[in-house]
Parts: sequence; structure tokens; C-alpha cells
Amino acid sequence: MTGIREIAIEAEVSPATVSRVLRNPELVSEEKRLRVMEIINRTGYTPNSLGVGLRKAKSNRLVAIIPDAISAFNYPVIRAIESIALEHGYSLLLGDTQEMVSRERSFAAMVRSRQADGILLFCPRLPFDVEPSIPLSEQLPPLVNACELVPINGLAQVDIDNALAAEDGVNYLLSLGHKRIGVVAGNLTSPSTRNRLEGYRRAIHKAGIAYDDSIVKVGDYGLEKAERATLDLIQCPNRPTAIFAFSDEMALSCISTLYKQQLQVPRDISVLGFDNISYANYCNPALTTVAQPMADIGKVCMELLLPQLNGEPMPVIKRVLKHELIVRASTGPAPTR
Repeated sequence: MTGIREIAIEAEVSPATVSRVLRNPELVSEEKRLRVMEIINRTGYTPNSLGVGLRKAKSNRLVAIIPDAISAFNYPVIRAIESIALEHGYSLLLGDTQEMVSRERSFAAMVRSRQADGILLFCPRLPFDVEPSIPLSEQLPPLVNACELVPINGLAQVDIDNALAAEDGVNYLLSLGHKRIGVVAGNLTSPSTRNRLEGYRRAIHKAGIAYDDSIVKVGDYGLEKAERATLDLIQCPNRPTAIFAFSDEMALSCISTLYKQQLQVPRDISVLGFDNISYANYCNPALTTVAQPMADIGKVCMELLLPQLNGEPMPVIKRVLKHELIVRASTGPAPTR
């Protein structure tokens, strides 16, 4: 099957030049343009409608491709997106992928079948095959990537500085005298997890504390796995005096598990979370956490998506929003032993 790459090879030009002939022919010299067009006409090639045609056929629906649509963190983000989408005449479809690549691609394919006009991508993989030599904005439908960022240049992206946010949280624990800080991390394939772990390591390194892999456990952003990770941490020979969980939901699981083991929070062990979900202020003790601006993430996603839906090119931009440390009752001075 003839594609842009094959046309480029025969015409002795780059794939990007073929793309410009199809989209912005005035930017290409007449000689190259005629050579490319002769091959296109001879082969009967028709451009992929993904990047262009779908901007013309409106379904008035958007699809959010998200690993866990019912998580306490994702709900405020999605609610903010949906509110703005409705104001502009769009309904929102939720594509809950459960971390499955096949589902990510299946939901993304909704734009091909005219079931959606744009994508809000909360997964760290681009669910399309793309040609590296051609700008992404020329190959993709309206799309914004948030929270779990695809490691590719050329996208519109929204996030916080996860490494700095984690570093700030750990620095607070260090200021309370904690020198042995355990971690309940998320999925290690997750960019946010890796960045938060980087911030943790950066903070303890600056404090002159050696990194100890034995007190870094994977909770995978799940309640049961966080429980098992907490049990592993308190069974260590030199038990941590504080636990940093990479999500509030895992932090709540940590607190529950510690109480079942007759350990008091924060008297025996302090617990720090991440996100500032609505439940964080209503548990006992109330959870100290690094807050993400969840509603603002959703709003900025729509700020970047709406112009694309109106035909403007995808902005190549990464919007980094501010985090905030919220101090509550689950953290206190390190116990003396």
C-alpha cells in the first residue's frame, strides 16, 4: 500500500515535504511539488483523514482516555473537563483503559469512525502510529496529553512538576526530624511515579541520607497492594518513622493498615500522601498531602483542546501547574527510639 514514506522515496524528498505538498503546497518549490503530485496522482494515494478530515466532520463528542476513570484523583479532573465541554456543545465519553494498550488504541480509534472529535489523553503512550519526520500536529486529531505524559516532543501537555512536588513533601518530613522515610510508590512504568521517586531521592540525597531500596515498596496505586507494601515496611528491621505514599488513596490504605497493627499515626509513624483528594480532610487523622490542582488540570486541558477543535493547529506547549503542601494531622515529629 502506497503511503507518504513510499511517495517520498520515489520523489527523492522527505516525508515532511510530501506532507507539506498536501497541506501547504505554497511552502514547496514548484519542481518538488509537481514531482510529488505526479506520483500521488499516478498511485491514487489519498491522505490519511486522521489529521485533516476529522476536523471537518463533527460528532460534538470528546473522549477521555484514562487508566482509571473512577479514581478519586481523576474524578475532579474529568468533572472540570465535562463542565467546560458542555458549555461549548460537546459531550464527554470516558474510555477506562485499565492500563491496557489495546483499549487505549480502541478508544483513540473513535476519532477515525467519527464518534469523537478530540482526545484527552491521560496515558503515557501515544495511541497512534506516527511518522517521526512529520510534525505531530499534522498527523494527529485534536489532542491534549495530561498527568501521565507521553515522552515525545510536539504535543500539547498539562502536568505539575512531580519531582519538585515530591521533593517538597519529603523535605517537610525531614524538617520534622524523620531520617528514615519509607515509600509506597505507584506503578514503576508510570512517568509520574518515576518523577516522584526522583524527587524523593533528590531530597534525601541533599539531606545526606543514603538511598535504601529496602524501604521503597510498590503499591501500584491500588489499595490492597498499598496495604501489603505498608506491612512490608513496618516489618523492616529498622522500621521507617514516616511513609510517603505516592497517592492519597494509597496513603489512606497505609493509615488503615497501621492502625490494624496497633501503630498510631503520627505518634509511631507519620504518613504523607499525594493529590489532596476530597477524602484527605475527612479521614482520622486528616491527611497531610501534596496537593495537585485537579480542577485546574481539567480546565487547562480544555483551554488547549478547544482551539484545536475549531481548526487551529495543536500548540507545542507543556503547561506546568503549581502544587501545594497541605499540612494536616497525619504527620508529626519523628519518634525517639
